[in-house]
Amino acid sequence: MTTAPRLEKITPGNFDTAIGLKVRPDQEHLVAPVVKSLAEAYVYPGVAWPRLIVDGERTVGFLMAFFDINWDGGESGTDLRSGLWRLNIAAGEQGRGYGRFAVEAVAAEIRRRGGTRLTVTWHPGETGPEGFYLGLGFKLTGETSGGQTVGVLEWEEE
Repeated sequence: MTTAPRLEKITPGNFDTAIGLKVRPDQEHLVAPVVKSLAEAYVYPGVAWPRLIVDGERTVGFLMAFFDINWDGGESGTDLRSGLWRLNIAAGEQGRGYGRFAVEAVAAEIRRRGGTRLTVTWHPGETGPEGFYLGLGFKLTGETSGGQTVGVLEWEEE
């Protein structure tokens, strides 16, 4: 990182940059393209929180968080969760701390909203991000969601 990275909302001025962001070719099967995430954000307003990760003048990544979704899908709403829905770090920008920044930024937003845990899912496998998430302190829950592994990062209430 050359400067302190920051998050920016998706706007008409940076939309083309956002949808042009690409992960490494060997990772394309692991994460949806940004354009799909933005379509989902449109369909789930108030739940989806899409942001660009910017360092100086460079767009280095994209994240989309979710807040207070009914995880179990039932009508009771007893298992509300917030977390990281998508994380796309540009192919040439990986390994520079932007993924860690993204997770910390989402955790900070969840804390700001009163939450005490961050949920994330990932595709299992050798080329997947499991080592990255476990290295940040996520714990496996034993659950799967849509064929993906579920992890959680918890902290004490402040």
